[in-house]
Amino acid sequence: MKKDSSIDSLAARLRGEVTRLAPGDRLPSSRTLVERHKVSPVTVTRALGMLAAEGLVVARPGSGTYVADRPRKASEPPDFGWQVVALGDRTVDTAGLHAMLPIAPEGIIALSGGYLHPSLQPARALATAAARATRRPSSWERPPLSGIPELRAWFAASIGPGAVDAEVLITSGGQAALSIALRSLLAPGSPVLVESPTYPGALVASRAAGLHPVPVPVDAEGVRPDLLAEAFAMTGAKVFYCQPTFHNPTGAVLSAERRAQVLSVARAAGAFVIEDDYARYLGLSDGPPPLAAQDDEGTVVHLTSLTKITAPSMRIAAMIARGPVAERLRATQLVDTFFPARPLQEAALELVSSPAWPRHLKAVRAALRRRRDALAAAVARELPGVRPTRPPGGLHLWLRLPPGVDEQPLVEAAARAGVLVSPGRPYFPAEPPGQFLRLSYSIASTEAELSEGVRRLARALSKIS
Repeated sequence: MKKDSSIDSLAARLRGEVTRLAPGDRLPSSRTLVERHKVSPVTVTRALGMLAAEGLVVARPGSGTYVADRPRKASEPPDFGWQVVALGDRTVDTAGLHAMLPIAPEGIIALSGGYLHPSLQPARALATAAARATRRPSSWERPPLSGIPELRAWFAASIGPGAVDAEVLITSGGQAALSIALRSLLAPGSPVLVESPTYPGALVASRAAGLHPVPVPVDAEGVRPDLLAEAFAMTGAKVFYCQPTFHNPTGAVLSAERRAQVLSVARAAGAFVIEDDYARYLGLSDGPPPLAAQDDEGTVVHLTSLTKITAPSMRIAAMIARGPVAERLRATQLVDTFFPARPLQEAALELVSSPAWPRHLKAVRAALRRRRDALAAAVARELPGVRPTRPPGGLHLWLRLPPGVDEQPLVEAAARAGVLVSPGRPYFPAEPPGQFLRLSYSIASTEAELSEGVRRLARALSKIS
């Protein structure tokens, strides 16, 4: 069929007019177009039909023809610039958290991570516990807002004779508990004292809540009480966050004398102590009682979790607090999430009440001891001049690098050599006193893999030295 050149010519002219108009603008009427371009009404109708088929115009019967919304070109990204103004200058930096959640590609050895290797997780016991829990119709009902009573009683018993069920609040994992505690106890803009180095997730949560982390140095025995007292006096802070047992990343255990001193210093300052007891079940031998067991004045807000000793998706933890602060914690969780999912609470209770639980704890303790020793031996053998810590519990070794070695180039070179390690810088809220690495002995598949990972790290070190 022969094309009508007058239709094509008019359509071309109308395309030019459309590009000069804004979406939603009305085109001249058909009569006006006939008169303006000296063509027939049929030509105008067909030319407008071509533009409509191309998505350039929209005909509205009884109203006229209008310029259509212009589709964004596929290569053009949407313009979200307005959101920068609306969001303001506050950011939530999660780099420290992402660094703790790596998934090693095939052929890469992971010496970075905060969970047990799948071979150490109680997968079968978890599956059995979950199956039993979810078969009960009541598991899908709303739980008590503080958590199911039997699970609260179990957590209270883990603290010692002084804790009671009413002081326990079940939460959706340790990180959620930490975030709730920080936001409950402190207003945005407040200082919060933290160990230096410390768990990066605490720094991220503090800054996301608008708080200002203030470092208090630790040594081989944990936080220094003299510097803690000085920090309270200088800042007027009302919260100190700490991990007194199997500290992350150093593995230090706060001595009995210092535990009493920390509580005394906090009470003198009229401040709370957030005790993050994340590694309660990861001791290679029995650890000391938690700070909460020594506290009868409501100074300590105790956090403990089942995640590290079981599996990443067992997001069940507990906060234990006494006095009005307990109600503040419950109110904050209610506003945030209402309550943790009841099926997961029921599954957790089934697990810790089963005969499989003590067997799992015993097996993990033995496996982590072998892995710690294998990793420490490999470091001593392959990295002369590097003295690793030998922690009595937890999941990590903390290494101070020799003078002149920059941790970030080493971390990048190690990744190229096929091993993932954690740089020390994210563990410090301010300038670090040196260059450090954290090596995890829980996430690799075998002790042989731990040794091979250190050999790769040594090769990487030799290339940048």
